[in-house]
Amino acid sequence: MGSLSDIYSRLPESMDDLPAPPNAEAVAEADFRARHWLSPVRGPLKPGSDEHKRALAQMFRDTFNPYKPSVIDWPKLDPETLHRVTSLPIWDIAVQTEGKARLRMAAYASLVTDPDVKDAISRNAWEENRHKEVLSKMVAAYNIPMAPEPPYVEPKDVEWAYLVTGFSECVDSFFAFGMFELAKRSGFFPEELTDTFEPIMQEECRHILLFANWLAWYRAVMPWWRRPFFEAKVWAVWGFLAYERMSLARTVDDSGQVHTQDNNFTVTGTKEVTNIQISLPDFMDLCLEEDDRRFAGYDSRLLRPTTTPAIAKVIRDVGRAWEFTSGIFKANRKKAA
Repeated sequence: MGSLSDIYSRLPESMDDLPAPPNAEAVAEADFRARHWLSPVRGPLKPGSDEHKRALAQMFRDTFNPYKPSVIDWPKLDPETLHRVTSLPIWDIAVQTEGKARLRMAAYASLVTDPDVKDAISRNAWEENRHKEVLSKMVAAYNIPMAPEPPYVEPKDVEWAYLVTGFSECVDSFFAFGMFELAKRSGFFPEELTDTFEPIMQEECRHILLFANWLAWYRAVMPWWRRPFFEAKVWAVWGFLAYERMSLARTVDDSGQVHTQDNNFTVTGTKEVTNIQISLPDFMDLCLEEDDRRFAGYDSRLLRPTTTPAIAKVIRDVGRAWEFTSGIFKANRKKAA
């Protein structure tokens, strides 16, 4: 696939501009390469070094899947399954999030002067747009009512917008990995839909792997006098994300129908995508397992996002302690009775 570099450099507006797979073997090979990558460079990949910078860009280029995710002949769903899928309060925000992500990443890439990093972030922007295309086609196929998309306006503070998008993906992807696995186990989605969304999940893994290594590289090459302001901005981003996830977004469509979007659905929505009973600590464990599994195929010298997994471990351990304490309390009450 020597032509991939040309495809990337021109960033086609539509996923339809990508080449059709020659055969099933090519599709399987591309899927494997999207999940496994090892740098040929020996020794450590220290953030800030040329070796690390080139590795993060090469990883993103080499693991690109030209065939998936793709638009499919969406399967006909029985009324019950169709209702479950269309009633999820995520489709408005999912489509809009991908549209915002592409714009913000493309805007940030236009400011980057390093050719390797610019190339990687530009490719990331293109993949976000492919996600939006797939989701938009599915929404249209199943007549899911949607609020009108707002205009996508280039952000005034491009770096802030890129950080918000990057950290937001780190949070949402981590919990989405666990939720998607629950949905697969419960059969919530038909297999055809699962097969369509699986490569999207893996691409999100690649995206946050790129972001984590970009962030480490950016900090390492940043002049010392800029670091305090940048770190303050990072803390402000986390504060903004915490506030955002404690709220519901509501929009009204042209017919006056109110659409409620749960900004924290990847954490709170497990009961809506599965009939499997799972406690919060067990869900945190599942998310951690899926996070490890999806990252396992990539060079271990590349940094992984750590903040959300660390938070998940705290939630899990507190939850386990509460279960233990409440169990003892209930047992003592039974004895006393």
